[in-house]
Amino acid sequence: MRFRALVVHRNWSPRRPEDDMQSLAAHVWLTTTVTPTPTPTLDPDSVTPGPEGFFVIALIVVAVFLLVADMMRRIRRGRVRADVNEELDTEQARLAAESEETPGGVAGSESSATNPESEPPRG
Repeated sequence: MRFRALVVHRNWSPRRPEDDMQSLAAHVWLTTTVTPTPTPTLDPDSVTPGPEGFFVIALIVVAVFLLVADMMRRIRRGRVRADVNEELDTEQARLAAESEETPGGVAGSESSATNPESEPPRG
């Protein structure tokens, strides 16, 4: 013996001819009824941002321009500082290498220009 399961949906009910007539009447009534068009309560020409909106947008544009200019100035300044620090590090490394090469740790021609005690007295 085999059992067959009958699947019944929750909202399922046997169809009756009256149901068809009611749904047909509802369909006809819904399709023939005129839908009202909304009437605007505000004049579309009077709803504008006006001068206040213009000034706010102009203020935002000026603020953004000033912020971008300040950011670019700071980036440029950082790059220049990095370049100068790199040059100073290179110069210090070169001077350290020269001082190790010369006996006594004093460089020849540059030390006389930078050390005033090694210059002969004038006069």
